[in-house]
Amino acid sequence: MASVLENLGAYKYLLYGPFVANVVRNWRIQEEGMIWKDSWCLHLLIICILRCEIYHLFTSYCNMLFLTRKRRINQKGVEFSQIDKEWDWDNFIILHAYIGVMACRMLSSVISTDLPLWNTRGLIVVVLLHVFVSEPLYYCVHRFLLHGSYLFTPYHSFHHSSAVLQPVTAGSATFLEHLFLSVVIGVPIIGTSLIGYGSIGMIYGYIVIFDLLRSLGHCNVEIVSHRLFEAFPILRYIVYTPTYHSLHHTEMGTNYCLFMPIYDALGNTMNNKSWNLHKKINLDAAENLIIPDFVFLAHAVDISTSMHQPFVFRSFASIPYKFRIFLLPLMPLGFLIMLIMWAKSKPFVATFYNLRGRLHQMWGVPRFGFQYFLPFAQDGINKQIEMAILRANKLGVKVISLAALNKNEALNGGGTLFVDKYPNLKVRVVHGNTLTAAVILNELPQDVDEVFLTGATSKLGRAIALYLCRRQVKVLMLTLSTERFQKIQKEAPQEYQKYLVQVTKYQAASHCKTWIVGKWITRREQNWAPSGAHFHQFVVPPILHFRRDCTYGDLAAIRLPEDVQGLGYCEYKLERGVVHACHAGGVVHFLEGWTHHEVGAIDVDRIDLVWNAAMKHGLKPVSSLKKH
Repeated sequence: MASVLENLGAYKYLLYGPFVANVVRNWRIQEEGMIWKDSWCLHLLIICILRCEIYHLFTSYCNMLFLTRKRRINQKGVEFSQIDKEWDWDNFIILHAYIGVMACRMLSSVISTDLPLWNTRGLIVVVLLHVFVSEPLYYCVHRFLLHGSYLFTPYHSFHHSSAVLQPVTAGSATFLEHLFLSVVIGVPIIGTSLIGYGSIGMIYGYIVIFDLLRSLGHCNVEIVSHRLFEAFPILRYIVYTPTYHSLHHTEMGTNYCLFMPIYDALGNTMNNKSWNLHKKINLDAAENLIIPDFVFLAHAVDISTSMHQPFVFRSFASIPYKFRIFLLPLMPLGFLIMLIMWAKSKPFVATFYNLRGRLHQMWGVPRFGFQYFLPFAQDGINKQIEMAILRANKLGVKVISLAALNKNEALNGGGTLFVDKYPNLKVRVVHGNTLTAAVILNELPQDVDEVFLTGATSKLGRAIALYLCRRQVKVLMLTLSTERFQKIQKEAPQEYQKYLVQVTKYQAASHCKTWIVGKWITRREQNWAPSGAHFHQFVVPPILHFRRDCTYGDLAAIRLPEDVQGLGYCEYKLERGVVHACHAGGVVHFLEGWTHHEVGAIDVDRIDLVWNAAMKHGLKPVSSLKKH
């Protein structure tokens, strides 16, 4: 069944269809005045939803680095390979639902289907059955069978192959293990019901607590305080902790218990470091702050893209962003959170990855794209960016790179505002546009002799024009401002100024097959390009592909080196392992150890220098990868 579910992909959720159909049928019968007795499908549906949400919410909490980064047990990031391996972690919930239906049908003659809502005796019995039957059963099978020489490699090793524990890792197991787990869960529930003390509250309560404890054990964040165990030492043997279970994955041969370490104590398999490590993580929480060497200060584009984060949907964030139907019900909640963040917020840590043994983090400014264009919001946005820069400076971060709108010229002069305000900053502020210009320029054909440039007087447009004119490439600069054009033209060496030509209409480029777009253009404006033209672009958002007889380039992007570790998210619409060129520009700035700020106007003389440095460190342009 496990392989069938994997082959079905997202269609596996249609397997809940019979449950829904049964519920609808019963509702119709009830409306006709008949007695509604068969409600198990409804309860199983509700339980399945609850179970999915428990694991999902617990995983979201684990990935909220702005809340948990000081108490993390394993400091590594979750990589794409682990996310893919755990993609179908919820298969076991579907499996258990069908096993539950079969159990209800088989035992309907001996167990009443009309259970009471509550039975106190039943709660006591289910706890006793769990402690004295399920716990030792799990311990023995886990230790002697699943970790035995015969079953470990073909079955249990799959679960242990996840490098960083997450609550959903609990569901990443083989079909045989999930069958065994269904027995462990089912024994207390069925046993209590057979005795005659079954209740709806007992079933819901036991399953919910069971999943909460499994999520706790696989959580990569230490939640339980060591003071609780110091005040009540007996609890050490009754309830395990995330640290306790993590040792089972790092030092196998110890800590086999389900939830109660007492069975490890009785079986002499308790790891001696369990409680000391647990206490150490708690005590070091105040100082256990890992300082990144490089920070990329990102921002959300809109409400839907703000959900493209590992702490919202881990799997969704691991693939290039594309609007999905499941985001629609969450939009009102996202809008409400946006208002709260707008009213009172501070930069937060979103995710991180490792490169050459150095930690790179992505911080987020809690602002959405449209807010950057509201005049009354600009001071607040600059304050948030300033807070992030000062915090990075205080922590000892070496380089902080600003994402697209965080370095907007009209907002803060490409970061100049902060450097001028704080001349003694130790952290280097980088807009990364030098590498962005280099990527665009290196995409151009070597034999190009004429280009049409929109957004010609912007920071990037200016640098591209000045660079190309030195190569004796004619640049048709679209701008209505003669003053701004002449200012840029005067920056070029005298002998190359003739290659910069001001144009005021798109018609002037009707013969030019190389367009570099730095400003949004409509279908009508694109129609002025000749057939076979190619649109290079550095405009956000990217232009729409209206012309079938033309080709379109992507936004400037760079693939990170192959030795990057802990990377498990996609940056906006980019492929895995690919980041925007301005992000990569900050990485190169850090790897090279440059001590200057890269803010304001682009230094044209450094474009080739930055490009060569990026290639030296193993970064690769995405466009060249597509060509070859």
